[in-house]
Amino acid sequence: MPGVVGDPIFDEKNMRSTTGINLVCAAFLLLNGALSATAQFNKLDSLSGYHLKVYFSKGQKERATQMAIRSHNAIVYADSLINFRPNVSLLVLSPLDWPQYTKFPVYGMPHYTNDQTLVVATEDNALWKSFLPPMDQLPPSLAEQIKKVYKKDEALTMQPFFDLLALHELGHAFHMQASLNMQRKWMGEFFCNLFLHTYIAEREPQLLPALSIFPNMVVAGGTRDFTFTTLEQFESKYEEIAMQHPRNYGWYQCRLHVAAGKAYDAGGKDVLVKLWRSLKSKDNRNDKEFGDQLVREVHPVVGEVVLKW
Repeated sequence: MPGVVGDPIFDEKNMRSTTGINLVCAAFLLLNGALSATAQFNKLDSLSGYHLKVYFSKGQKERATQMAIRSHNAIVYADSLINFRPNVSLLVLSPLDWPQYTKFPVYGMPHYTNDQTLVVATEDNALWKSFLPPMDQLPPSLAEQIKKVYKKDEALTMQPFFDLLALHELGHAFHMQASLNMQRKWMGEFFCNLFLHTYIAEREPQLLPALSIFPNMVVAGGTRDFTFTTLEQFESKYEEIAMQHPRNYGWYQCRLHVAAGKAYDAGGKDVLVKLWRSLKSKDNRNDKEFGDQLVREVHPVVGEVVLKW
């Protein structure tokens, strides 16, 4: 896993990207560089009554409550399936408070400062806006989908997508604190995508378009512009891809997200349960053995991620 994600990936040039694909990798990278909190939470307001601790910036109670409810519900739902609850503190921060509680340089990206403290943003920002592609360069049908799904108060925003990525990060708390053997770097991300997709499909299916349209769009764009495209390269050159080829890394994460959606569609919530049980194994297997294990113990579609990538 790479170290702390540094500023060079998230400079102004990248922030001005027309599609934002060079930034999508960050949503899935942040756990890999555990960042240290720089302040105590006692200067923030707090909420109680949820299966996680919730702290928020002044004036953001409504936003914090929305995030707390969804995170609480995801924890309760996952616990009903796998009988495990992680310890998580959720920080819902304004731009002013962001640098006081995290060293992550870009406002708006859901991430952990350690394996228990999850940070999310309260409002729209340049990062979220950078993900919106030029509507006049998209097929009309796709442009209409984006306008319909990613619109709030008559303006386009990627907030619906980023709000859901917080649950992806919540998935990392589950597998880390339960000490699952992820076996592969790509499996760590696939698991969290499956965790996220399963909860949304089962409990808030009206949000599936917001979750799926962007990664499907990226994958549909093909691999012509990418140097690395195999899972073997993802494992062996993980840090290089993440730090030096962020657009390429974003493609990997979008493809893993699409694969997780296909796995859920094929086997429903049982896929997550079976994957959880399978990853309790401490054996380290080669790719063929690992793929066969996933086919046998989880679902053929999950095995195909490694066997037929």
